[in-house]
Amino acid sequence: MTAADVQDSSMDMMMDNLPQTVDPTTLTSRIIQSDSIQREDRTNDSDNDADDMQMDGVDQPTFQKLSAHAARGGKAEYRRIRCPAHRYTPLRENWEQLLTPLVEYLKLQVRFNTRTRSVEMKTSRHTLDTSSLQKGADFIGAFMLGFEPQDAVALLRLDDLYIESFQVTDVKILRGDHLSRAIGRVAGQDGKTRFAIENATRTRIVIADSRIHLLGSYGNIRLARNAICDLILGAPPGKVYNNMRNVAKRMNERYLVLQYHRGLNAYNNMTGIKAVVPGEHSHHSVAVYGVPYNTEKRALASVPSNKEHR
Repeated sequence: MTAADVQDSSMDMMMDNLPQTVDPTTLTSRIIQSDSIQREDRTNDSDNDADDMQMDGVDQPTFQKLSAHAARGGKAEYRRIRCPAHRYTPLRENWEQLLTPLVEYLKLQVRFNTRTRSVEMKTSRHTLDTSSLQKGADFIGAFMLGFEPQDAVALLRLDDLYIESFQVTDVKILRGDHLSRAIGRVAGQDGKTRFAIENATRTRIVIADSRIHLLGSYGNIRLARNAICDLILGAPPGKVYNNMRNVAKRMNERYLVLQYHRGLNAYNNMTGIKAVVPGEHSHHSVAVYGVPYNTEKRALASVPSNKEHR
């Protein structure tokens, strides 16, 4: 027997003596068992704990909101809105109404340049909101399109209002008298159709020759645009009136439901009694209008009639 055979036989005996099953508890990583790694982990943990303790003892810094002037590094921003020839006289008549919200509410510096016939605005150190200049430009731009100052000022107070413009010929290519009749159908006699669409969709409409401008929220503009497109395509005004009546009814119902839920939540918070919608019968519930179903019956039953008094 050679030396190699003796070594192989000894290795076989050692392998036979090893257990056939492996205990998972004895499997530990060599990295975890390393003393140097463990010492380094303990050092890092102690440093993190010390940093946490220091942060707990120090108040977090609070920074004030930067003004529009400071956000630009002390540089002023400018906007210039050209005034069309047909809006020069209305601008002069309504200048005070336009100037008041721009100066007092948005804190902007405004002037009218008579040489270029344009309204110029710029920010100052008193301007707080960075979007004030753009809001002011949208406000003046809406007035230049033909909207009243009372309607255009809503752009300063609400964030979900937009202006959309389109040509009558974008809907259907019309020329001559056909174009004039389409514009007349949109306006209606004495503006009745336009007012009906405005009141039903809660928008504002300006008809400037063959161009139409809409002011309102996204959903309301879509409803008004669909009605105007139907009129341009030749739909009878009576049909559009019926559609607008249905639209106004749905919008009023939606508004009433919203107001009802607000009042219902306030009533529940104030009284602690659960109020339900009519039709949802509950033994201990209160109706929408605040009349208790069961309580009212008990009260009526407990009151003696006139015959019993006699």
